[in-house]
Amino acid sequence: MANKRDLKKSINSLVFDVIDECIYIQEINPDRFDACEKLIDEAVNYYNDALSKMNSAKMKSDFRNVASELEEKAEKFIDSLNSLNA
Repeated sequence: MANKRDLKKSINSLVFDVIDECIYIQEINPDRFDACEKLIDEAVNYYNDALSKMNSAKMKSDFRNVASELEEKAEKFIDSLNSLNA
């Protein structure tokens, strides 16, 4: 990540994309409503946790840890969304 602002934008983008896709899945496939709600809750919890870590970060290594966690969570959310779409 180039800077703190870009990292925050990436976190926002990931979380809002997950929420948007979950809402779409809920509209298309109502029987997956509960699974989508669970994923939305997980995304919101990640968002709050990531921003808390960003605000308390003091060193570059702290930001690198948040960035690497972002990549891991992105893969996890993508896998979860793919399983909901199947």
